Amino acid sequence: MGGVSFLSTVPSFTNITNLTTLSSSSHRSAMIRCCKIEPQVSGESLAFHRRDVLKLTGTVVGMELIGNGFISHVGDANAADLNQRRQRSELQSKIKITLSSAIKAKPELVPSILKLALNDAMTYDKPTKSGGANGSIRFSSELSRAENEGLSDGLSLIEDLKKEIDSISKGGPISYADLIQLAGQSAVKSTFLASAIRKCGGNEEKGNLLYTAYGSAGQWGLFDRNFGRSDATEADPEGRVPQWGKATVQEMKDKFIAIGLGPRQLAVMSAFLGPDQLATEQLLATDPQVAPWVQKYQRSRETVSQTDYEVDLITAFTKLSCLGQQINFEAYTYPVERINLSKLKL
Repeated sequence: MGGVSFLSTVPSFTNITNLTTLSSSSHRSAMIRCCKIEPQVSGESLAFHRRDVLKLTGTVVGMELIGNGFISHVGDANAADLNQRRQRSELQSKIKITLSSAIKAKPELVPSILKLALNDAMTYDKPTKSGGANGSIRFSSELSRAENEGLSDGLSLIEDLKKEIDSISKGGPISYADLIQLAGQSAVKSTFLASAIRKCGGNEEKGNLLYTAYGSAGQWGLFDRNFGRSDATEADPEGRVPQWGKATVQEMKDKFIAIGLGPRQLAVMSAFLGPDQLATEQLLATDPQVAPWVQKYQRSRETVSQTDYEVDLITAFTKLSCLGQQINFEAYTYPVERINLSKLKL
């Protein structure tokens, strides 16, 4: 066998009667070969083996844990935690499938959904820690504001999907706050996939393979974990979100900086600011602080994997999607009925 196991690097323990002899000559008798320590002692003098020591150690630690009641409590806690995570993951998977299918059927709504997710979160006010990604944009008094013009179709789709999702959720209705940001995620993924298909000459099958092989699907872990946003009970204060189509680059920068982001995030989220991403980037490139980032992401989008663009966009969107929220990591979970073993007939 060519490999050396971890256990093979642990010296064997010897009989206490041989301890003096070994300790005086251990520095001479140990030969190191490929990180393996081999004491020059005959097999007959070895009273303990590594397996024996590990068994003894495990027994002592196990008895201590059992004595403290630790194993029982940890087992119950881990089982409950794993069960909740499974429930949340299953619901989230169903939501993503529903959203993906709906957006694929109506790709013209992608710009509306992106801006809906952006503007719902952009009401965040850092000094007062109010507003944010809380679903308040669903209220007519907020949706009718100038900065939200043209977003009603995107919200209508989300409201229709919410009814469908609520009907299958065992852990209660999904919040608008969660659904709006998850819809934004699906819209972002659809732009990534569309780009891959274009690079494959319009071949959808090859585009899917390209995105699967080189895409950024594995970068969404933190976004997916932040599932459990709560809904606002009223519209957020007016005047917190710019009219992106009329705002200057400085006004856009000021807003991004005010919520804890900056020029880099402004550049990478250009697709969220209007239906024509290239026109938006042309405007952003007039600012010396934003221009280098615009150029970086344009170059990235020309590559096969567009890694820099996708990873940075996911990171920025993840931060944005949690503004003003305390995530409830037990949201959408439900108790599982226990089986009464006493009633089972054997």
